[in-house]
Amino acid sequence: MTIKAVTPRVVEPPARLGMGVSVFPSATAMVWPGEGHAHEAVAVPGVRLAPGDVLVEVELATVCGSDIHTVLGHRQAPAPLVLGHEQVGRVVALGRGGAKTTDGHRVALGERIVWSVAVPCGRCVRCRRGLPQKCLSLQKYGHERMRRGWELSGGFATHAHILDGTPLVRVPDDIPAEVLAPASCATATVAAAVDAASVIVPLEGALVLIAGAGMLGLTASAMAVEAGARVVVSDPVPERREAARAFGASAVADPRAAPGSPAGLAAVLAKTGGRSPAPTIALELSGNPAAVRSLFSAVDVGGVLVLVGSVSPGPELDIAPEQLVRRLLTIRGVHNYAPRHLEQAVHFLVDAWQRYPFAEQVGETFPLGEVDRALAATGHPRVGVRP
Repeated sequence: MTIKAVTPRVVEPPARLGMGVSVFPSATAMVWPGEGHAHEAVAVPGVRLAPGDVLVEVELATVCGSDIHTVLGHRQAPAPLVLGHEQVGRVVALGRGGAKTTDGHRVALGERIVWSVAVPCGRCVRCRRGLPQKCLSLQKYGHERMRRGWELSGGFATHAHILDGTPLVRVPDDIPAEVLAPASCATATVAAAVDAASVIVPLEGALVLIAGAGMLGLTASAMAVEAGARVVVSDPVPERREAARAFGASAVADPRAAPGSPAGLAAVLAKTGGRSPAPTIALELSGNPAAVRSLFSAVDVGGVLVLVGSVSPGPELDIAPEQLVRRLLTIRGVHNYAPRHLEQAVHFLVDAWQRYPFAEQVGETFPLGEVDRALAATGHPRVGVRP
């Protein structure tokens, strides 16, 4: 299927209805009808932008692991649904009053931006507590049932309808879209995890243990190294371990290695850490229960374990309270992220993208009409979808 580029036209409606934007030819969203069904192309000839809303033409979207889990039935999601929440695009229309980025810049037509996966209300008790990512009325791009008035609600579309209150961040024109698209999920989530750890233990000079060398683990390795840490990455896949070295890891370990093996975690930590072989920061990014237990056992006295990958129901983690007390441990969970973390993610990528092979982590790129093939593709941390 070939999907043509579209040009928005502003239509003046009664003021109480917001600003209508008609798109010719129609914008197109790839809609997932539910488990076991292929995506369907749905034409969206126009949107109505409320004050503060933004219409963005999607340049590139990337497939996140949660998109794959959804279509495979591994996580519940409402249908029909426009998936996709990692993307970069350009502003083509603005609702009345315009919109501002997280740093207060007034958004202009033609600007290139990324936007948060989450839309907080900014008013509820959680938002006021500094937890907008857990807003009581939270909406998330690529996660909400397609509805009238918000049809372009995910990244697998020619355009995205960005709601008022969504954190927006400007991005430079000269950075590849493959580098920037994951910022809205993978990079910002890692920024939140690193932030959660650094509140407890400074990254400068720390030994950091990372479980999982997917997109999150590779990003976390580079981010920790840039902050002055030494990094050990544990992953059972040889190709992923090799990739971790390209993202700054001082050493890699095979969690499936036999006890006593030089490739095992204990041996690698002893060799890398020297006189202080136990990591003071551990980031669990794989979601594997065995990895959670391994990191809990490995982290040093006074250290912090940040759990990010455990987003699906699984076996309970058997932790003795006595161990938490005597070892002065902190365990923190990270899910979604705050607006500042999206800012930090973009700043990190702008500064570091040429030192690490971020663009190469996006494998084959598929046209929008072949999103089902993109979701089935394997072999790279990310796959691209280009309208």
